Amino acid sequence: MLSGLRALVLPVPQRRALEELAEDLDLSSGDTRSKRSAFWTMLVLSSVIAAAGVLTDSTATVIGAMIIAPLSTPIMAIALGSVQRRRTGSVLIVLAAILVVVALGALFSVVLPADYDLLSNSQISSRTSPRLMDLVAALATGLAGAVALARRDVAAVLPGVAIAISLVPPLVVTGVCLGRLSGWLALGALVLFVSNLFALVFGGMVVFAALGYGERAGTGPRRPARSAYVAMALLFVVVFVPLAANTTVTYLLNVWTDRARAAATQWLAGLPGASVTKVDAVSRTLHIHVQAPGKLPPVGELLDRLEGQVPDGIPVVVNTMSGQRIEAGRVGD
Repeated sequence: MLSGLRALVLPVPQRRALEELAEDLDLSSGDTRSKRSAFWTMLVLSSVIAAAGVLTDSTATVIGAMIIAPLSTPIMAIALGSVQRRRTGSVLIVLAAILVVVALGALFSVVLPADYDLLSNSQISSRTSPRLMDLVAALATGLAGAVALARRDVAAVLPGVAIAISLVPPLVVTGVCLGRLSGWLALGALVLFVSNLFALVFGGMVVFAALGYGERAGTGPRRPARSAYVAMALLFVVVFVPLAANTTVTYLLNVWTDRARAAATQWLAGLPGASVTKVDAVSRTLHIHVQAPGKLPPVGELLDRLEGQVPDGIPVVVNTMSGQRIEAGRVGD
């Protein structure tokens, strides 16, 4: 059954030879000077483009950086080397590339104003709070990328894979956040990158092993297969735990904001024409945005309605459409 599925997904006539695949992925074989020159040139250029796209909040520019970013090449070389149980030097290349991109992001952060709110930028906020679904999407993308590399007839999908698997942009965001001394935001972006790196390596190992590339491993320094599997397991844990935690926190925040909206709607029920426009949580504070034609009811009543609906101790702020900001107090006090 497994062989039949493999033949369906990767027909023999369309499978690339091991030598051909290794030549494309391994920057330490063949004309290494030309390969590495092209890699580092495109990496720096894609990083600059990504930084410009992030700082200007331009999705189109960031997508352009994704398409030309070459970082997936040494990452997939790690997958191929793990299947073949040989060292290619790709891990060191990836680590060096990470440092270069992060440093460029930090360098570009100096152009931001001192009071710039990083989370107001959608390119930053969307990459600093990864969730489990990001890992699921990345795993599917990693498998798609490995299949595209292994087949001769689907190379046209690689730009789409490059867009789907975000590598350089989250590293740039990591650098920008570090440059602004926002450590937690930088960590979130770094976790997103690591999850995508894990997905690419895992997808590559699965596809390359299924094709039997490991059975035809060439000569060179060998290492036990167990080390690769242990490293993948540890990497999965490092990625899964924060993604699961962030997904749980996000789910709870959604539940609490929905409950807060319902409580605030009841609070305004006796005021004709009044409504709740938005409820969000920012910096551990619950912000309730309302539109009211007259004087608001006492905020103490709102705190009473919120009690038992959201955790005690959360500060509540009421913002009106006219620009008034009311510090309502803490729930449960």
